[in-house]
Amino acid sequence: MASLARTVVRTASVLRAGAPTAALRCKSLLQNNVNSCPVAIKKAYPCSIFSLRTLQTTSRCADDLTVNLPQLSESISEGEVGTIEIETGSWVNQDDVVMQIETDKTTVPIPAPEAGVVVEYFVEEGDTIGLNAPLFKMETGGEAPAESSSSSSTQASEPAPVKSAAPEAPKPAAAPPPPPPSKPAPPAPSAQQTGGESDSPASSPVGTTRVKMTRMRQVTASRLKESQNVAAFLTTFNEIDMSTIMAIRSKYKDEFLKKHDVKFGFMSVFCKAVANACKAEPAVNAFIDGKDIVYHDFVNISVAVAAPKGLVTPVIRNVENKTFKDVEADIAEMSTKAREGKLAVEDMDGGTITISNGGVFGSLMGTPIINPPQSAVLGMHGIFERPVAVDGEVVIRPMMYVALTYDHRLIDGREAVTFLRKVKEGVEDPNWLLLG
Repeated sequence: MASLARTVVRTASVLRAGAPTAALRCKSLLQNNVNSCPVAIKKAYPCSIFSLRTLQTTSRCADDLTVNLPQLSESISEGEVGTIEIETGSWVNQDDVVMQIETDKTTVPIPAPEAGVVVEYFVEEGDTIGLNAPLFKMETGGEAPAESSSSSSTQASEPAPVKSAAPEAPKPAAAPPPPPPSKPAPPAPSAQQTGGESDSPASSPVGTTRVKMTRMRQVTASRLKESQNVAAFLTTFNEIDMSTIMAIRSKYKDEFLKKHDVKFGFMSVFCKAVANACKAEPAVNAFIDGKDIVYHDFVNISVAVAAPKGLVTPVIRNVENKTFKDVEADIAEMSTKAREGKLAVEDMDGGTITISNGGVFGSLMGTPIINPPQSAVLGMHGIFERPVAVDGEVVIRPMMYVALTYDHRLIDGREAVTFLRKVKEGVEDPNWLLLG
């Protein structure tokens, strides 16, 4: 009993010090012995000590938690508030997405770190914010079922009112108030007054729609233009006879899918051919950093993917060490993430060369733009049957034009042409890829 008394005294002192959280740790020592406490102790210390268990369900247990913008990537220092998913005053569970942050490369969801109520937002949609900027404040702790149970009880009681709703139908007679809406007609002249503002949507010509560019689209546009202004662009072309690889794919695609649970496409062959060509011409896989040239001992291929919010370039890493199955699996995973908007910033960092496949849209030929700081990009195009000369005879073959746009400041014509011929050889005769 003496130890119980000491526990009561310690708990009371904690409460007076204003530390209910610490007092909760003492609660378990009291719960099993409250009935055996001497009356003297109960009189000496208020009954609030013995009703300590109620602290778990009161707002006094809740803590205010401010969520800041986390470090998204080493290359990203700010973002733009996209959409706010949760209204103020709403309950959220842990890991529920509260808002979306649009960055230079992707859209990043900001989840609730703990369960609680969102009590305040410090930003609005469209705001540009820096790292560690406060986003919203939560009141953690408490229980959510209170609202859900009350809502469920109201829903349960709704069926009965439905019957009484029938007699209330005549109430629509209250519709006469529509006359006031006719008053908004005067604002029309005010809209004409705003027509003088060049940035106002009201100033847009009839039949046009003005939509704000996403941050990703703005950054993509800026980076591509910057690439054109900085690099010395030059493009070299070649054509690839796709007969052999199409025959291999047709013969083994079903067995490949059954064995590896992933489809066998052309992208894995091109990725391996590019990795092989980078070994022969390392300058194509390098980049310029100030007055230095940085060479890579690995090949990380950025694959251009058309996502709902714009062009993204997820990276397939260490392609030189991967099999066709590994590359196909990585491409399938990244493509799915891109379509669902789940790409992380890390998924798009670290590319050393890019492949852009405009052939999926039926492109015949084009000149791709380099993705800085990279120094080259390979453009794939559509496969079309064309007459070609083979062993002195004209035959019809499935042909694809390929283009290599490169930075002439770093890559000479000889290196670019040799690189593209290596890619051609690897695709037309995959045995070259096995030989390295």
